[in-house]
Amino acid sequence: MPLPTALCVYCGSSSGNHPDYVETARAFGTEMVRRGITLVYGGGKVGLMGTVADAVLAAGGKAIGVIPRQLVEREVAHPGLTEMHVVETMHQRKTRMYELSDAFVALPGGFGTMDEMFEMLTWAQLGLHRYPCAFFNVRNYYTALRDMMDHMVSESFVRTENRQGIWFGDDVTQLFEWMSHYQGDHLPKWIDNHSVKA
Repeated sequence: MPLPTALCVYCGSSSGNHPDYVETARAFGTEMVRRGITLVYGGGKVGLMGTVADAVLAAGGKAIGVIPRQLVEREVAHPGLTEMHVVETMHQRKTRMYELSDAFVALPGGFGTMDEMFEMLTWAQLGLHRYPCAFFNVRNYYTALRDMMDHMVSESFVRTENRQGIWFGDDVTQLFEWMSHYQGDHLPKWIDNHSVKA
């Protein structure tokens, strides 16, 4: 498949405890714009979420946010995005982000990042989409998770084919190279093909 046109980036509403996290998020956003890719993300102005969005906007790119109304009311919504979609629930947020995107990447983050990314991994496993899913492994943040996924395979709770479709790494050039050659048809078609988003 070609490079995604709209990349959904999941990441923390905190910035972490090391400057590498912020620096990587900023460089990632800038590189997206260089490659002509639109950012889709959770709509916040704080943490790594805000850093990625600010970098995309500063480089002249397009940033689309999706945020639940209750978070807008807490004044964490980014005020300067290209588009902001306000939804009522977290479930609607995840669905709308999916609808706007054709690839998914997790930068470092917490429970929310894991929830969002694992839902996309589950949907891929079920054949609901065929888009690339990747973990950007800054400072080995996701190494233990990668090992856990491998353990799931060895214990026969995850199929090898599904695990092999998930990228881990810390080189943005390698990530986009992998995406440009990604083939989603290794995934088992457990659900009618009409369910798969074109």
